Amino acid sequence: MTSSLPNIVFILADQLRPDFLSCYGARFVHTPHIDGLARGGVRFDRAYSEHPVCVPARVSLMTGLHAVKTGVLDNGSFLRPDYRACGMATWPELLAAAGYYTAAIGKMHFYPWDARLGFQYRRIAEDKRWLHIRDDYYHYLRAQGERKYHGNEHQDYFEHKGAIVNRLPWELQPDHFVGLETCRFIRQYGPEGPFAIMVGFPGPHCPYDPAPQALEGIDLQALPEPVPDSGDTPKLRAGNVAGNKAPWNGVDYAEFTRQQKLKIRAHYAALVRQIDREVGEIVETLREQGLLERTIFVLSADHGDYLGDHGMIGKGHFYESSFHVPLLVSRPEDRAAEAGTVRDDLVALTDVTATLLGLAGVTPPLYMDSRPLPGTGIDGATERDRLVGALAGGWLIYEGPWRLSKYATGETLLFNVREDPQEQRNLAGDARSLDVYRQLDAELTAWMMRAIVDAHRPQRVYTRDLSQDPAFGREGWQRSYPQPLPQQ
Repeated sequence: MTSSLPNIVFILADQLRPDFLSCYGARFVHTPHIDGLARGGVRFDRAYSEHPVCVPARVSLMTGLHAVKTGVLDNGSFLRPDYRACGMATWPELLAAAGYYTAAIGKMHFYPWDARLGFQYRRIAEDKRWLHIRDDYYHYLRAQGERKYHGNEHQDYFEHKGAIVNRLPWELQPDHFVGLETCRFIRQYGPEGPFAIMVGFPGPHCPYDPAPQALEGIDLQALPEPVPDSGDTPKLRAGNVAGNKAPWNGVDYAEFTRQQKLKIRAHYAALVRQIDREVGEIVETLREQGLLERTIFVLSADHGDYLGDHGMIGKGHFYESSFHVPLLVSRPEDRAAEAGTVRDDLVALTDVTATLLGLAGVTPPLYMDSRPLPGTGIDGATERDRLVGALAGGWLIYEGPWRLSKYATGETLLFNVREDPQEQRNLAGDARSLDVYRQLDAELTAWMMRAIVDAHRPQRVYTRDLSQDPAFGREGWQRSYPQPLPQQ
């Protein structure tokens, strides 16, 4: 079956920071297959996750809405079950309506974990930390006489702060399973096209547990040095330490040495190398099936990973290593000409949603905050003049060289990242930066006020004046609930 619509492969790695990809300048690890997509595509150097925690980032990607409007601001929340009645649609629902066969393979982090949210095909390998989920990966292991292991079931897990060698051979690890299942889908359903796949790799999220062969050739001394802890956010760091001591991880990072950080970075780099290998297998499978020249790739991550920067691990704040993400869009015509470009536009991770729709010829609904990425050939694609981020415990505004972030701990940070890329000089209390602080704070406050009103649209009783409506004045009048979002 042939179609003028392109196939779409959206690859979302969990907790991948761009400076651990060689196409973004890493010299200590080689990622040739991801580099190949960058050589024949658009690489965005200033792409950021407005909601740098797994579930908020992913729900915003599914809906194209800012997390303040979805209400999903931490990992303990999820999209309301009646989202369709509110006028929302997920991007796979919209693509399915346009004739695509939509698939989700790997980690999605939905609640419940086997929800579909518009995906017509699902093969599930959830986060490495969810040991009790009986997903497809669980059954794959059972068929091999194996099971999922907690990180603490590995040698030296606590001593090396989660940097371990996986007990399972590479052939049984979750990222390989995701790659296998993606290739299986392409072989089985690809010729029927068009298809849109979301490929969710569980790595390189902790535990930092590569196969031993992936560690070969990674030089600890060549790895980038951790960014120092400037001491500006002791409460954020205390919360980070406490959160990681919980049973899901169980590691105490209160004492965190340079050598431990470098070891984690080496294991993380090995996990990135493993994912790159699977990307190569996906590309080669498309080539074998004669589908590569009709397939567009989008590659990104839900957030980054501190890896010891600022004395922290994981993510959850608006520091560079936590919320800066890789973002590549590779179209067949660009790959054929190796016409890769690099863009310095400020873009949001959630802009992937409108881009996926635009690449498929689908107009994004009016209510979406997402906008098509510039340089991708989509009409109406524009860069952002500012980016606003939000989580349950913090807000951010990023405009020009300035980043202002405010946290529920009471800690406030203002950085000029052009002059201070490692975020070591907090200017929030600097009299010389007072005008900048006041301007950004006023813009952030006004944006949040407007967004909170929009977030409560389902509860609105009316969008036009009812005082002149005779029906409203009669007994038994019923309000429309939920009030749907505007579509076009």
